[in-house]
Amino acid sequence: MDGSHRRAPLLLGTVGAALVAAGPVMLWRGRSARREIRAELAAQKIAFPERGLPVELARHAGQPLETGPQAHAYAEFIRGNVAHATNGRSYAEITAELHAAGGDDEKLTELRQTAFMGQSLRASLLSAYQAWQLTTLVTGLGAALTGLGAALLATADALTEHPARLP
Repeated sequence: MDGSHRRAPLLLGTVGAALVAAGPVMLWRGRSARREIRAELAAQKIAFPERGLPVELARHAGQPLETGPQAHAYAEFIRGNVAHATNGRSYAEITAELHAAGGDDEKLTELRQTAFMGQSLRASLLSAYQAWQLTTLVTGLGAALTGLGAALLATADALTEHPARLP
């Protein structure tokens, strides 16, 4: 034999230990980031209106915005409001109209400002939602790596105690 049967438990144990160390760090960072997102969203003091929400958002009526999924829902609410206010035109389209009109149209200037503010807030909320999704991924991977690391450590231990089981 070439000695690989003696190195296998060492390799499995080393990788297992690294994963058992990395997994909880990922769990901690994922949970910490989620708390940070919640705190930042709560600090904005945004709440869904009591009335006037589209049917698909009605379950959020009156709720404060505190989570990633709520940020996504509110971003969709803003999308609808901006589309209604601008007749479906984007900031860029309104800007082009304003320039074509010589830049002096007060109504287009106000509409462009509305589109800009709405689209900017929507982008910020979608960023919070994406960050929330990443915390879910990081936390899940942390749990999976911790479990995999523990399994590798147990396998390495079993192979060390019973080396005849190696191929």
